[in-house]
Amino acid sequence: MALIQPPLMVTGGTHPARTMRMMIRDLARGSQGVTEGNDMRVWPLSTPGSGVRISDGSGIVRGAAWGQGSYTQYNVGDALVPIAPTGAAGRNDLVVLRVEDPEYEGNRDPAGDDIGYFHVIPGVSATATEPPAGMTAIPLARVALPANTATVTAAMITDLRKIANPRRERRLHSYYPSTQTDLKYNDNKWHNWPQGARWIIQVPPWAVSAHVVVTIAGLRMSGGDVWARMQTVLGNELGQDTWIDDDQGNVARRQTVVLGDTIKINANIRGTLQPLSIQTYMYKAYSGDLSVNSGTSIYADVEFTEGLT
Repeated sequence: MALIQPPLMVTGGTHPARTMRMMIRDLARGSQGVTEGNDMRVWPLSTPGSGVRISDGSGIVRGAAWGQGSYTQYNVGDALVPIAPTGAAGRNDLVVLRVEDPEYEGNRDPAGDDIGYFHVIPGVSATATEPPAGMTAIPLARVALPANTATVTAAMITDLRKIANPRRERRLHSYYPSTQTDLKYNDNKWHNWPQGARWIIQVPPWAVSAHVVVTIAGLRMSGGDVWARMQTVLGNELGQDTWIDDDQGNVARRQTVVLGDTIKINANIRGTLQPLSIQTYMYKAYSGDLSVNSGTSIYADVEFTEGLT
């Protein structure tokens, strides 16, 4: 098949609908799914009954056929979708956002029929996560109904949404000590140290996790063997411990230490300024001390990622 003519946007040209759909596909990088983490979530009815409600939101649905392009669809307010009761046997239903374009499937009339609609596929497997092959649709949830059940509860709903293009935001922070500060060995306690390695960072309103890597190059040790733990702190969330177990005696030496973790971003800190710092626990069993000075460089690499909420 030849190139589809004319290309977008040519003055005086007549553009077929699929040219616009292919533009949507290209802008979405071929991905499909909901737009943001809280879009089109499936919930029980406000008063649980034989159906579910689907919240506000928008999504991108990629056509099942090559060259079909992608569709955008959005929902305003809760949409109520009936779920048929079960009889003597249980059943699993798949709730999807479906587009039935008569150019490719079905016989709906765009002048009067819903082309995009919420659709229930009954009797799928207990592990189904995708609509049947050839159906233009994105999955929203799977509902597992026990036998003789007419009421859908939250425990029966498995969220299957995916974000079409999750946002990511990466920032680098640095600290270069100009004078020496020491942390002595003798108390078996946590300390906010190195004190200067503290940054106030903006948490994006869409973030659900932060991948945090802190590299301390040139961490100085002296006075004996060192036994310590270090971890990152984002707001009130603690990162994974990194152990420092050094057996080199009294000689002054330096080491590179890397702290890393994936920290969950709770809803109450999204869209706020939060401190990112380091804390260190010094064991009393060994006599070595830690120091940072002008020979130390500290970098914090923080990447926020979007996810379902």
